[in-house]
Amino acid sequence: MPGPTGDDPIAGEQAALRRVATLVARAASPREVFAAVTEEAGRLLGVDYTTMARYDPDGVRTVVGAWSGTGAAFPVGTRTRLGGRNVSTLVFQTRRATRIDDHADASGAAADDARRFGFRGVIGVPVSVEGRLWGVMYVGSTREEPLPASTERQLAGFTELAATAIANAQARMELREFAEEQGALRRVATLVARPAPPEEVFAAVAEEAGRVLGTDFTFLSRYSPDDAATIVGGWSRTGTAQPVSLGTRWDLRGRNLHTLLFKTHQPARIDEYASASGPVADAAREIGLRAAVGVPISVEGRLWGNMVAGSRREPLPAGIEARLSGFTELAATAIANAEARVELRGFADEQAALRRVATLVARAAPPDEVLTAVTEEAGQLVHADYATMNRYGPDGTVTVVAAWSRTGPAFPVGTQVRLGGRNLHTMVFQTHRPSRIDDPAGISGPFVEAAREFGLRAAVGVPVSVERGLWGNMVVGSRAGPLPAGTEGQLAGFTKLAGTAIANAEAQAALTASRARIVATADATRRRIERNLHDGAQQRLVSLALDLRAAEAIAQSGAGEVAQQLDRVSAGMDDVLQDLREIARGLHPAILAESGLQPALKTLARRSAVSVRLDIQVDRRLPEPVETAAYYTVAEALTNIAKHACAATTDIEVTESDGVLHIHIRDDGRGGADFTHGTGLFGLKDRAEALGGHLELHSPPGAGTTLDTTLPLNDPGGSYPS
Repeated sequence: MPGPTGDDPIAGEQAALRRVATLVARAASPREVFAAVTEEAGRLLGVDYTTMARYDPDGVRTVVGAWSGTGAAFPVGTRTRLGGRNVSTLVFQTRRATRIDDHADASGAAADDARRFGFRGVIGVPVSVEGRLWGVMYVGSTREEPLPASTERQLAGFTELAATAIANAQARMELREFAEEQGALRRVATLVARPAPPEEVFAAVAEEAGRVLGTDFTFLSRYSPDDAATIVGGWSRTGTAQPVSLGTRWDLRGRNLHTLLFKTHQPARIDEYASASGPVADAAREIGLRAAVGVPISVEGRLWGNMVAGSRREPLPAGIEARLSGFTELAATAIANAEARVELRGFADEQAALRRVATLVARAAPPDEVLTAVTEEAGQLVHADYATMNRYGPDGTVTVVAAWSRTGPAFPVGTQVRLGGRNLHTMVFQTHRPSRIDDPAGISGPFVEAAREFGLRAAVGVPVSVERGLWGNMVVGSRAGPLPAGTEGQLAGFTKLAGTAIANAEAQAALTASRARIVATADATRRRIERNLHDGAQQRLVSLALDLRAAEAIAQSGAGEVAQQLDRVSAGMDDVLQDLREIARGLHPAILAESGLQPALKTLARRSAVSVRLDIQVDRRLPEPVETAAYYTVAEALTNIAKHACAATTDIEVTESDGVLHIHIRDDGRGGADFTHGTGLFGLKDRAEALGGHLELHSPPGAGTTLDTTLPLNDPGGSYPS
């Protein structure tokens, strides 16, 4: 069965009630009021028939209003005697809502009337006026399916308010107040849903409550852990500027509503401010308050603050505490949602900032870039004006290694001062814990002048620890005043993860340096072995070969068999010497050390089993580790091509640009190479990365193989500023 029309059922119900109340307010005839009530209820609930009947003292019900969606309704004035089993009789007997879903078993005159109009289901609810049973409103349906289970509740709620509106003008006023209150709460909820900033929500809550309750002033205050209350929202009926500015802070002492509410967590009132005391009472008298009512605001089970409604004229009506409590209970939900949204937004911002820093670390960004990003992200995260990352030195100094400013210049990077005095750098160094300074008058030490020059009024500092050791600190400063109470925790959580990023970056730098040292050591070992072979074993074998040749010449005139034996030994010695030369050349080719990369690569190309087109655009000597890595990259690639690629031609291009050596190797073989097939490519990749370079492989099956290697020509290592 269709329900109420419109997008907002609550709004539809309130609109229907307002229309009925309007009729009563302009003294419409009872018949017109009853007709409007039944029509509004029928349309609201989406039923076929709606009837309002009055119970008369003679045991008869009289139809006083009727409506039908089809146009045919019970005639007004129809009288039907109660009795039998039907909705009108059951409601009269029980004073409770009643339903009959199938009139086949119903009985009595009222049941006969229902069957005559084709009713299948009927629901009736009592209409009570001033605490007594006045009549019944029932709705009927000709459909086979039963009326919805919620119909009784909807109809009961409507008829209760409608009956009150019909009863007297006071009820009409209460109805309007209820509608206004619901409208006010909906407007606040709309602000929260869209979502509005917390300060906008607080202002709306104060204004809506003040207008609904008819007060002169309404204030929303928040309690702080140091036994104080701060104004976060306010409203004045005059529409002029707020008599008490937002942010005004009062200590909780004396006899006043803020203190009473804080101590008791219960609603309270003061009907004459002449007897009140304390800073809050003094402020109330200054704006002309005579009386006020306050209720606590609890958010998620904890005392959050209060709402105070004040009057300049006379004590506020009895019962206003309950109305204000009901309003602020719902308003507190809006506040909780707003706070949760702010926290969620802050958490999302924090996670996004950390992801951006982590991305920098993952792509091995330079350390100064990582530190600058960490400082900027943290400063923006906590809405500071300035932020610096500072590293402690072993000589009792602190150095600015990164700085950020929301506007204008930042602290100069590289500034170094000695620790001492009362300032955040010294306090964090001594305690290894977060610290704050909310009053610049009390600070001392080298950073004082700089802080004053930049106009800082308050700052928070947190330690930055790397691998359980104090690495430095991060300081954020504000020109406006003390930073929020949660800044330390928020910033400490951020810098804890940032410290991990720093540690990872330092570990990566240390790993790169270690790998470079390993490669350099291996290359040096190769050269040493090559020299030892050349200067030791090779020279000794050459000498022995000469001796054998001399002995062979002497033996030519003697025994033929001895001469033949010496000839065989001499030939074997030549073979061993040639093998040693090949081994030495493989360990570290002499031509690379003596003449450089270009001649060495030309020699490799000349010896290659596959045709090589070589283009070398580097005509100078390069750093020894780079030349060695480039040589072995080409040598290993040519070996792999000869063994596995089935290629006819290989193109090798060696160029230099922007401080980087580029090696491009391309063959026309069968492709399909990767780093897992034991072809030596993984070793080449490690060698390139150990020098701070990079190796990329592209080898689709059937389309040849391309190997691109980049090697930086400067020192690839790096570390964080010290």
